[in-house]
Amino acid sequence: MFNQFKLHIENNFRELLEEPLLLAVSGGIDSIVLVHLCHKLGLDITIAHCNFHLRGEDSNGDQRFVEELGTRLGVPVFVAEFDTELYATEHKVSIQIAARELRYDWFRELATQQKKTYLLTAHHLDDSMETFLINLSRGTGIEGLLGIPARNGYIRRPLLPFTREDIAHYAEENQITWREDITNSQTKYLRNKIRRNILPLLKETNEHFCQSFLQTIEYLQQSVDLSEDASKYYYSQVVTEHGGEEISINLEKLKSLSSPKAYLYKWLSPLGFTAWSDIEDLINGASGKMIYSSTHVLLKNRGEFIIKPLPQEKENKEQIYLLENKQTLTQPLTISITPYEEKQLTSDASTIYVDGDLLTFPLTIRKYRSGDRFIPFGMKGTKKVSKFFKDEKFSLFDKENTWLLCSDNKIVWVIGSRMDERFKIKDTTTNIIKIQINL
Repeated sequence: MFNQFKLHIENNFRELLEEPLLLAVSGGIDSIVLVHLCHKLGLDITIAHCNFHLRGEDSNGDQRFVEELGTRLGVPVFVAEFDTELYATEHKVSIQIAARELRYDWFRELATQQKKTYLLTAHHLDDSMETFLINLSRGTGIEGLLGIPARNGYIRRPLLPFTREDIAHYAEENQITWREDITNSQTKYLRNKIRRNILPLLKETNEHFCQSFLQTIEYLQQSVDLSEDASKYYYSQVVTEHGGEEISINLEKLKSLSSPKAYLYKWLSPLGFTAWSDIEDLINGASGKMIYSSTHVLLKNRGEFIIKPLPQEKENKEQIYLLENKQTLTQPLTISITPYEEKQLTSDASTIYVDGDLLTFPLTIRKYRSGDRFIPFGMKGTKKVSKFFKDEKFSLFDKENTWLLCSDNKIVWVIGSRMDERFKIKDTTTNIIKIQINL
């Protein structure tokens, strides 16, 4: 397998031979084999491991195993620990989605901090086939039937041509040890059901199933390429670009195309539109109606659609200073900052408790600015405030009305919403500060 991997890298991923790489390593067989292959090939690698604290001591065992592997191979290892269940509860998402959001947010930040050009994940051919079947079962367009892409932004997946059996054989042949995640054997998740029950049956029915799948993906990709060419050609015929990112779509020309709905989807989905039934109805609907995405507005204006970006938030440079402890502010909002000596801490949307020794006065209260980042309570990595607003489903008015409490240019509290992890109370804290606003 190593010779095939080496040839695959040289033919299809030559950029990996020259650039520093970050490897996402869980401790399972797939990612451990990827580490060994990359190390043997002499690539410039650094390991990134996430401890989601979902399997008790097993999670900690995975972390130790990965750290020891890095030590043996002389490869740097970075670890992030997450309170995944808290994140899932606060964001009202499943544990799987929470873990995905946490790890990819952290990978992106770590790659930037450590100046790593690419992130490598250990997805392989079986993963891609599972994704194909999952998307097929839920209903999808042609893009959803392409499996897992080998390239996605800064992410590279060099194991996609190899099967789970190829990887297991390589591990056995080279006496490679790994950590087994017992949740992989559970069938409460759709992916695991497909992995354990459906894929084996398909492989048993057709011994060349994996090769047939790869060929089908190639044909589907060719169809996607054809549709891209058609989309670009008819875009130039039907769509007019104006200044300031505004575009207009001639509806008569659109309706003359063989699949006007498909072209609309192709052109408008990158702008965040999802209300396709409403948009389709509006093709023949009355003028004056508007449909919004998170970033754009679509207006039906006689015989055309006009699409414009939503107005950008103006950067507010106003700052209010809190000069010392024991101070109460009444404008622009009522906020008090006082020492707290009682044992019971009762936090809610209007009250937080922070380690006073970590504060630097004067504190400032200001509005959000482009590029602001903080570490939401319960997380380890930083997050853009704009991404936090989006995740919390803040409306444009919510964003405009939200204030930030800052200490020495660090965000202490997105007021009324979430405090920063860096200022939380610890067992060693002796100076507790209560900060409260009047909602």
